Amino acid sequence: MPDLPHHPTAVAARDAASLLVLRQTASGPELLMGMRGAGHRFMPNRLVFPGGSVDPGDLAAPAASPLTPLTRARLEKAASPELAHGLAIAAARELEEETGLSLGAPPELAGLHYLCRMVTPPGRPIRFNARFLLVTAEAVSGTIAGSGELEELGFYGMEEALRLRIAEPQQRVIERLRAWLAMSEAERAAETAMPVYHRRSWESE
Repeated sequence: MPDLPHHPTAVAARDAASLLVLRQTASGPELLMGMRGAGHRFMPNRLVFPGGSVDPGDLAAPAASPLTPLTRARLEKAASPELAHGLAIAAARELEEETGLSLGAPPELAGLHYLCRMVTPPGRPIRFNARFLLVTAEAVSGTIAGSGELEELGFYGMEEALRLRIAEPQQRVIERLRAWLAMSEAERAAETAMPVYHRRSWESE
């Protein structure tokens, strides 16, 4: 993550969630992404997935349907039950705020899958403990109409995204997504160790 200078004071990583909206097309899978503006302190001018920090109100916000037991259990490897719910709510909220697309009001969480977790390296002035969730395009409604936080919003093929100014975390998440898509449903359900990108390498939890 080369966009921010080293920071000598220890900064705690904020809990955050990003949501990958996956659309299957005749030419292959596409992902909803947008470009962060030049004025952003964190990853400016980089193509990213919708997402952001967990707000206190997310922890107890209502949902139309809960996370599946499998997704919840995987989130709870590194989160309390309250935070696991809050992460899913934050992902849904940020999707709607940044793209205009919605999982419902209140949101349907049952269609969310957990892909991986990424922690910004120590020494950075802004750090996130980010969880990356996935939902299919069929589960969202509305018309893409961004708030201005993300520019050039749209669905990008994975190869196309990798050729553009994509942030390193998003590159690694696409790597993980490729592996996930290559699995059968049974193989996905059987995963016992979830990937964590920490200090520029993948670990398991």
